[in-house]
Amino acid sequence: MMIYRLCFAVAAAVVTVAIYFFAIGIADGSVSSFNILLWLVMLVCLGSVLAGGYGLNANGQRRTATALLAVLAVPGILAAIFILALIVFQPRWN
Repeated sequence: MMIYRLCFAVAAAVVTVAIYFFAIGIADGSVSSFNILLWLVMLVCLGSVLAGGYGLNANGQRRTATALLAVLAVPGILAAIFILALIVFQPRWN
C-alpha cells in the first residue's frame, strides 16, 4: 500500500509539472498550432497512466496499478535526484 501511494504521489507530481509547463507555454506562445497536438497527446497519455493506476487500484489490482504508475514515478524520482545533485554539487559545465 505504501509503495502504491508513493508511486501515485510522484506520478501526480510529474503530471502536474507537465501541465504547468503546458500552461506556461500557452501563456508565452511557445505552444502554438504547430506543436499543440504533440502536447495534447503527451498530456492525454500522462493522464491516462494516472487514471489507469487509480482505476486498477480501485478494482483491487494493486500490483498492476503500482507497476503502471512506476512507469511515471521511477523516471520522475531519477530526474528529481539529478536536479538535487546539480543543486548540491554545483558542477562546472565548461
